[in-house]
Amino acid sequence: MNDPIGDMLTRIRNAQMRGKSIVSTPASKLRAWVLDVLADEGYIRGYESGTDANGHPTLEISLKYFDGTPVIRELKRVSKPGRRVYMGVKDIPQVRQGLGVSIVSTPKGVMSDANARAANVGGEVICTVF
Repeated sequence: MNDPIGDMLTRIRNAQMRGKSIVSTPASKLRAWVLDVLADEGYIRGYESGTDANGHPTLEISLKYFDGTPVIRELKRVSKPGRRVYMGVKDIPQVRQGLGVSIVSTPKGVMSDANARAANVGGEVICTVF
């Protein structure tokens, strides 16, 4: 797998299109950090660590719905393995005039765009969520 974060985001999108309440993805620290930001911003209910049938570590993501529609309307990967996107603190994009969230990997950790501006750090823009 070349893009583990892109794979996780695609699994979340596909599960929401099917109306699933839980989706599983292989575990990694970066994926867990991205899921922490999604949970803090209220886009998912949360996640738990587990193992699959072969004993490999997994993350079980609990998706969030409101009146039968997914809370996450749009989930886009910005920085890809073929083209990394780095931005300074002044250039970090606002998603839909601040209604959405950009997830940024900074030297101080993975955080939302608002937290990155407050900490005055830039970094790699992983994805945008609305």
